[in-house]
Amino acid sequence: MQEAPLVEHLEELRARIIRALLAWFVGMGVAWVYRVQLLAILKRPLDVATQSRGIEANLIQQSITEGFIVSLKIAAFGGLILAMPFIVYQAWAFIAPGLYPHERRLAVPFILGAGFSFAVGAIFSYYVLLPFAVPFLLGFLGNQVIPLLSIDKYMSQILMYMTVVGLMFELPVLSYLLTKLGLLDWRFLARNRRIAIVAIVTLAAIITPTADPFNLSLLSIPLLLLYEISIWVSRAAGRGRAQTEAAGE
Repeated sequence: MQEAPLVEHLEELRARIIRALLAWFVGMGVAWVYRVQLLAILKRPLDVATQSRGIEANLIQQSITEGFIVSLKIAAFGGLILAMPFIVYQAWAFIAPGLYPHERRLAVPFILGAGFSFAVGAIFSYYVLLPFAVPFLLGFLGNQVIPLLSIDKYMSQILMYMTVVGLMFELPVLSYLLTKLGLLDWRFLARNRRIAIVAIVTLAAIITPTADPFNLSLLSIPLLLLYEISIWVSRAAGRGRAQTEAAGE
């Protein structure tokens, strides 16, 4: 009796995952067409370092397949940004049947907010973090060496920065949604602030290619601010939920 609903849920989950992956692949196809233009955009932090800081650096291809691999990575990242609203919608559609009618009204704000937050995080990383991080890392030895950077390693680091920061910018949106659904309380976030600080600093240390305090602070401070914003968002959402429940009674 209980196995049938479980199987149905698993089948629906599989279908949602397949649709999300298909949307990602379609987005990858679109991004693939513009991979050369996207490559030029992603090179901008390096161009800033070479032009404004007087650092000589070149990107090189070290193997026959490296250009193809880099193109796949660029297309995957671009496709993720394009498909993010649809992917979030699939996640929401899976959990929506178990929600109350007033909770289902959060669908549009959540989908739009999640997609917007990821894009803002990626843009923040691109325009704020990377223009400082790349010249700083390349300038350690001054003009004594000319960096010859593998295009695969360079793009991997740039895309990792933008992807992780984009996902971390989802924290306030998730905090709002989970609080509205009664699954999270701002007091829980406040009580575990110290654990969050350790986790965020550890994550920043893993992401940053060097362990210098400058780059560590450059990434960890915005993430810590996002955590604090999530606490305030959760607190405001909790008040709104309490008022809604009181009005319903």
